[in-house]
Amino acid sequence: MNPIIAMLKENNISDQQISELFEVLTQNPLAAMATISQLGLPQDKLQLLMGQVMQNPALIKEAVEELGLDFSKVEAAKEQLQK
Repeated sequence: MNPIIAMLKENNISDQQISELFEVLTQNPLAAMATISQLGLPQDKLQLLMGQVMQNPALIKEAVEELGLDFSKVEAAKEQLQK
């Protein structure tokens, strides 16, 4: 299991919330950061999660694929951010 998904599940984040989070992430990565902060994760877990995402962006792709979402939307959102 993807470590990001595993950490969210360990902190009692529902499958539906996880799917919604990654759906937001594929559409608007900046909005996803706000969504993550609203999940109520303890500060240390939140920092660990953000660190994993920053150090290994491939984890996002793995999680998106694991959840069956469309990764091309992530790429499109990333291009929008770079403009």
